[in-house]
Amino acid sequence: MRPLPRLMPAPTPRIGGATFVQGFVAGACVSAFQDQASPLSRTELKRVLRHGLQGGTALTAGSAAAHAVRRQDYAAALLAAAAGAAGVLIIERMLRARGQTEQEKKDVQE
Repeated sequence: MRPLPRLMPAPTPRIGGATFVQGFVAGACVSAFQDQASPLSRTELKRVLRHGLQGGTALTAGSAAAHAVRRQDYAAALLAAAAGAAGVLIIERMLRARGQTEQEKKDVQE
């Protein structure tokens, strides 16, 4: 009779820098090429940066939350999700274009 194969432990997910970079690149690529026919202006580059930072933050938080759920550490999962949401909101507030804010005010009034 053959011995049973040894089970390998599950690989540890990459949390932190590598995950952030993956999200940053994905978010920035999507943002850079959406509805853009002309070269990017300074405002558009700032939008791409904002979306990249938000994508990296969201992916890192989501990965940390998923890892915590696998460990059945639901408090850590909730904390990771809340920290990710807060990070995305902070980035939005810090890097939002002034013109975008004015346009949002007009949209609400209409």
